[in-house]
Amino acid sequence: MISVWKNTKESFDRFLSRFDHAVQRSRVVRILRERRYRKKPLTKRLQRQAALKREFYRTKREKMKFY
Repeated sequence: MISVWKNTKESFDRFLSRFDHAVQRSRVVRILRERRYRKKPLTKRLQRQAALKREFYRTKREKMKFY
């Protein structure tokens, strides 16, 4: 649960922006949007393809670190 308290001399706009920032940091909105619709579980073939793609980009990113 996100809780933000208003400071004494803080304007409502500033308070609202701090609250929005706290919501974004907590990733609540993103999680709720992901759960909005049910996703079918991945098949083994698609899991394997995703793992290979992840590994490819991971090694590519590691190689780029030293340039």
